[in-house]
Amino acid sequence: MTGPMIPRERSEFSAIVDRPSMKLPGGARIVIWTIVNLEVWDIAKPMARQVVPAPTGAALLPDVPNWSWHEYGMRVAVWRFFDLYKRLGIAPTLSINARVCEDYPRVAQQAHAAGWEFMAHAYEQGPIHKDPDQRVMINRSMEVIQKTTGKRPVGWLGPGLTQTLETPEYLAEAGVKYIGDWVYDDEPTVISTAKGPLVTLPYTVELNDIPMMMVQHHESDHLLKRTIDSFDRLYAESAGRPKFLSIAIHPYISGQPFRIKYLEAIYDYVNKFEGVVHWNGEQILDWYKTQLPPDEAAKL
Repeated sequence: MTGPMIPRERSEFSAIVDRPSMKLPGGARIVIWTIVNLEVWDIAKPMARQVVPAPTGAALLPDVPNWSWHEYGMRVAVWRFFDLYKRLGIAPTLSINARVCEDYPRVAQQAHAAGWEFMAHAYEQGPIHKDPDQRVMINRSMEVIQKTTGKRPVGWLGPGLTQTLETPEYLAEAGVKYIGDWVYDDEPTVISTAKGPLVTLPYTVELNDIPMMMVQHHESDHLLKRTIDSFDRLYAESAGRPKFLSIAIHPYISGQPFRIKYLEAIYDYVNKFEGVVHWNGEQILDWYKTQLPPDEAAKL
């Protein structure tokens, strides 16, 4: 009996210079994929991350100060995001713990009314390795979001991008079509599972406010600087093949009053260039299928 596939067995190595170039519609050159992450931190469990270390370094429960920091994102900061994307006419992808729909229905309903794409992000925040039954949790997450929006999500992002070797099978079985957990390429790719193929989209851990601000402790303007540097290089390369730039943000981080202007400045900068489009994950998936041979696209 063989065990689960390791990542290299799911996707053969492919050098980007050896692939045929794809084509975006309407003369577009680069896709900006914005992902807003909304999470539920259970007060009875250790917090997903900390902004205030515990006294003497000993983790204590309940962790009220760090829970409150996250809660600010749902009460206040996410509304700055809603205002920004309404002004820009952008409907981003919402990476959402399904429990947000139950604990913060006002927020979930606002995102749905604004036309944001709901991408499943597990039921609540915590590493998927610790879930006692991944299959049940994944289906529960999909069903809760479907009940809220009337549509089953096509995308999935693991909490902290976590997966076990069995996770891709569970996701494909649940009807997931694309994932953001494999940050190994500039372009969409297809990976194999025993339940059918999955598309990987180029999500980011580098243009992501968690590692940048909460792990590396950069100043507030660093998200702007790093994103501009990335965009400039990708835009130059997009003269030869389409490029994708992902931005991953969290309201309790990038929605803070001392950071939000730098997020706003990112869009002011990129929107000055010709051939820039803002798509959500499902739009990228649908476009990618048009670039594949019909028999391969039909399997996705």
